[in-house]
Amino acid sequence: MALPRVLVLVLAGGAGGRLQLLTETRAKPAVPFAGVYRLIDFPLSNCEHSHIADVWVSIQQHPTSLAEHLANGRPWDLDRTTGGLMTLPPFQGTERGGWSTGTANSLWRQADLVRAFGADALVVVSADAIYELDYREVAEAHLESGAEVTMVTTEVAPDDASRYGIVEVDGDRVTGYAYKPDEPATTTATNEVFVFSPEPTLDRLEQLRSELGEEGLEDLGSHLLPAQTQDGLARAYPLGGFWRDVGTVDSYWRTHQEFLTPEPPIDLDAPEWPIHTRGGRRSAARVLDDGRIENSLLSGGTRVSGDVRGSVISPGVVVEAGATVVDSVLLPGVRVRSGATVTRAVVDDGVDVGRGCTVGGGDGDVALLGRRVQVPEGTEIAAGARYPDPDED
Repeated sequence: MALPRVLVLVLAGGAGGRLQLLTETRAKPAVPFAGVYRLIDFPLSNCEHSHIADVWVSIQQHPTSLAEHLANGRPWDLDRTTGGLMTLPPFQGTERGGWSTGTANSLWRQADLVRAFGADALVVVSADAIYELDYREVAEAHLESGAEVTMVTTEVAPDDASRYGIVEVDGDRVTGYAYKPDEPATTTATNEVFVFSPEPTLDRLEQLRSELGEEGLEDLGSHLLPAQTQDGLARAYPLGGFWRDVGTVDSYWRTHQEFLTPEPPIDLDAPEWPIHTRGGRRSAARVLDDGRIENSLLSGGTRVSGDVRGSVISPGVVVEAGATVVDSVLLPGVRVRSGATVTRAVVDDGVDVGRGCTVGGGDGDVALLGRRVQVPEGTEIAAGARYPDPDED
């Protein structure tokens, strides 16, 4: 019996505004994670290990930051003569051309391509979460259920539930759905992985578009998922393992801290499910002079002569003698000069933290330093601060 034909659509076009300075010059899925990875590596690795070779990536914001990393899909075995990786930029020339204004709007714009492909199941995923999942397994369960949509779900903290689409479930049937509700009925959230039956879903989108207009389609959770739920055609598929949305600066920092524990929630090098990325050529990391590393991730090409504790050190980072980095995430090419202290901070690509600077500190909010800034010698940047301050001209 032939396997169902599965198409994965990765929605990678969002602005990622909640990540603030980290997405000023890069797409959200291109944001680095755990030293050597990018956020989009997780759904693409899931596709590889799910044996799904037809993967489309819808791009919009800062597309060049993703194009180089995707490398025609080779790191995930998606560089195929037939099928494989295809990027979908904004386009003009048809009635569906233009700038996407939400995830449902984006799906509507690609509807003709999806119909022509003829998939049995369409898996639509975002690219701002850390998790492992067999998409084919979910797609097969969806096809057996007879549903129009299957929503992969996870449990979230009660004080965080209003950030997500929240479902009420009876067995595997979704009986209620609310998109980012002010007062969530449950803590069972969709984790932005959906399996759709393509034809009925796209037909429904056409009907919604005729009622609401193109911009009125908004996100999948705005009108499409509630309508499918109301008609009794939505099913839930609980995700049993680890899942974290890293779409805010605080969640991005906290998730890194989880990967510094003695037993991290995901083994990124697990032989049965390794997370793959576009590898760069870097020399071995070097700990020099009196350099000290404690409970940290140390990437290739780094040079540490100072004190690093509880931190993630990305490729090409230099921590000079006499510098201290604690509970922080340093992205590629950062230099922390002698006498500087960086505590509880996320420091973006190529930042030069000058001698004697103090960044962040204490148990306060996470400090964030924007890409390629030069921090003058002796500067003090408070806990929770943004540097440069986006509110200043």
